[in-house]
Amino acid sequence: MDFLSCIVLLSLCSLSWFLIQALQRRTRVRLPPGPKPFPLIGNLFEVGDKPHLSFTKLSQHYGPIMSLKLGQLTTIVVSSSTMAKEILQTHDQLFCNRTILDAMRAAADSLPFMPVSPRWRKLRKICSSQLFATKVLDANQANRQVKVQELVDSVNESMVHGVAVDIREAAFETTLNLLSRTFYSFDLAATASSSSEMAREYKEIVWGLGEEAGKPNLGDYFPVLRKLDPQGIRRRFTNHYNRILGFTESVIDQRLESRKGDDYVTTNDMLDSVISISEEKNEEDMNKPQVIEHLFMALFTAGTDTTSDTLEWAMAELLHNPESLLKAQDELDSVLGKGKLIQESDITQLPYLQAIIKETFRLHPAVPFLVPRKAESDVEIGGYIVPKNAQVLVNAWAIGRDPSIWDNPNSFMPERFLGLENQIDVMRRNFDLIPFGGGRRICPGLPLAMRMLHLMLGSLINCFNWKLEDGVISETMNMEDKFGLTLKMAQPLRVVPMPLSYN
Repeated sequence: MDFLSCIVLLSLCSLSWFLIQALQRRTRVRLPPGPKPFPLIGNLFEVGDKPHLSFTKLSQHYGPIMSLKLGQLTTIVVSSSTMAKEILQTHDQLFCNRTILDAMRAAADSLPFMPVSPRWRKLRKICSSQLFATKVLDANQANRQVKVQELVDSVNESMVHGVAVDIREAAFETTLNLLSRTFYSFDLAATASSSSEMAREYKEIVWGLGEEAGKPNLGDYFPVLRKLDPQGIRRRFTNHYNRILGFTESVIDQRLESRKGDDYVTTNDMLDSVISISEEKNEEDMNKPQVIEHLFMALFTAGTDTTSDTLEWAMAELLHNPESLLKAQDELDSVLGKGKLIQESDITQLPYLQAIIKETFRLHPAVPFLVPRKAESDVEIGGYIVPKNAQVLVNAWAIGRDPSIWDNPNSFMPERFLGLENQIDVMRRNFDLIPFGGGRRICPGLPLAMRMLHLMLGSLINCFNWKLEDGVISETMNMEDKFGLTLKMAQPLRVVPMPLSYN
């Protein structure tokens, strides 16, 4: 049964319930403004297939904080950097926990969704001080360099044969290898010269997770239907989740068994680091394989999809705006010389490349509503009351296109991030650009993601020229997006690599 049919059925058979719900909505709580809800279904028809766009349009009428009734779920949407700061920083303590969507119950014990607790604090501390600390990432940068070289070798092979490269596929496989090498000391995907069945399967599962999590789910809007799972979303999500969790369990079990041997040599990968921490006496709460499994599952799946999606959008915007691509290539040529891979130590010398990444984050945040938060109590925000247990969505997509913040907000202009007066970063100190969230629940993998994105994008545009497939030109590119847990291009970007021209 599809989503619309379920809504119509409920509407026809629930007249008496309509009246009860209408009476319940007559509350004295000073909710933020919003469109008038229909009985029972509320504002569900306002959502559409691109909620980030629908809610942005609504906010232009109702303001930067508005309330929606999605079935029985009260949802507060904030669409300005000022309101985002209220949620993510000023009142972070009251909004630090998550709304767990019905589909994602299987992931409730993973780091992104578990409530703030002693265990959560220990996991966050491990991420910041052991996994993603500067000294740890510096120690592993040689592995990432090898993976980027393999990406370039794979693209070069495509160039030799005159075939197009699917940027999403290439970015996903490289990100998969970058992360698996960093986490586990082996590659999940194949080498540059061959195809990997495991990589394809992993990609399908991760994309399946995102697709199911991003679908409107009647179980979220009408709690009475949760046990029925009428659209099968929870069942499919759980199946995908358990498949990846099973793989993670097998990797960890093999490592635990190997560590029992007298001849085992400890690696410097993230898995050995976390296992060693969990075995320490002062970390007894962590000494459970399930804790490590859910931690690595969350970090790994979140990192692959968001990073590869962002890289695809960055390449698409550069091809859609050839003058920006030329500026980036000129900068790389002047700093490194044409045809060379970027080293992580080069990134600070490439301000225009950094600006391209920021501009991509602004226009195409990988998770357009961030991860939903939940109000722990009634909270006054902007003169209105956000009621206890309300779902709170921070519309990062709308903030990135807010004309009160950005000149020509819908145009790709990396130059806006150049100059001392434009040093906006993504490290929680500024709420105009929040692709990784903010506050205590900012994405822990941010430092690694930033390194990977600059390495891959810079190397691709410094080692090759590019043209669109099938005679498509920059002006006619399809730049439409597709909503899900992450925001993907509606049509995968396929481009043909060309040799560099040396003057």
